[in-house]
Amino acid sequence: MTTPSTAIRFESVAKTYGDVRAVDRVDLDIADGEFFSMLGPSGSGKTTCLRLIAGFETPTAGRIMLHDSDVTDVPPYERDVNTVFQDYALFPHMTVADNVAYGLMVKGVDGAERRRRADDALAMVHLEGLGGRRPNQLSGGQRQRVALARALVNRPSVLLLDEPLGALDLKLRQAMQIELKALQREVGITFIFVTHDQEEALTMSDRVAVFNQGRVEQVGTPSEVYENPANTFVAGFVGTSNVITGDLATRLRGAPGPFTVRPEKIRLSAGGDVGTEGTVTEVEYLGMFSRYRIDVGEQVLVAVDQNTEAHGERPARGQKIAVSWPESSCRPIALTADGETDEQEPV
Repeated sequence: MTTPSTAIRFESVAKTYGDVRAVDRVDLDIADGEFFSMLGPSGSGKTTCLRLIAGFETPTAGRIMLHDSDVTDVPPYERDVNTVFQDYALFPHMTVADNVAYGLMVKGVDGAERRRRADDALAMVHLEGLGGRRPNQLSGGQRQRVALARALVNRPSVLLLDEPLGALDLKLRQAMQIELKALQREVGITFIFVTHDQEEALTMSDRVAVFNQGRVEQVGTPSEVYENPANTFVAGFVGTSNVITGDLATRLRGAPGPFTVRPEKIRLSAGGDVGTEGTVTEVEYLGMFSRYRIDVGEQVLVAVDQNTEAHGERPARGQKIAVSWPESSCRPIALTADGETDEQEPV
């Protein structure tokens, strides 16, 4: 039995389409009131899991629990969840207020109560006074807020968000990340957020599940997943990481066991606990920092360094330099299930 503090539980859930296993025996607990992200590349199973929670798909095997109820075979309209889609799915011929109140109308809520709750939902997403407009009179960010208000007006216990920021430009997407997290704290309900963007997942989430080929590779807080990746797939997908194996690992640490070190941990100087020398093969200027590729013989390492006046002249392409890092930045790591890792380029 699930506990009251668990909003969603997957128990050995699988979903197949013919010979394709989209979800492969996933076990997962999502706590009541947390902002939980499902992160992974296209085809990794994250969106299928969201659709299974919503009831748009039925598992081939396993059970899905919503609070203390088995909803595996419960139709979508009987589940206490709502979904926000990337394309917003607003009715263009309806006003903003009517879009927000549509679900209440379907449920038979009377007109006065619909208007009151729609106004409350629009205020919640900072769109007071815009209820009379049509969707085409709003900006992309405003339309996204309308979609959120429409989902929240039904007061679901779980809100599902299927890449809802994907259609927004970079600055608006970053602003909406902050707003979404603040809104989730304000309403206090469980948000389950699907994304392929690791920055979104790290920025907003209480916990993150990293998906790959229908399986969950790792679940943890953003710092746990980033600082202590479970395997080479997680290390490469969540940010950039140098996966060091074989002869280089033996030379640096006396053992061939694979480990990872993040680019920002590498100093462009000697003096760290672990270090070597190499040649700069590429320099990328990225504003606040520069990214360096350094050939150390057995492979190429990636390092980043802030562009501050204190650093003086920056290393140049073709220059020989020392690199080093603290022993504490070396994280032992497992190879992914298929055993693949690239020993020439960082993941």
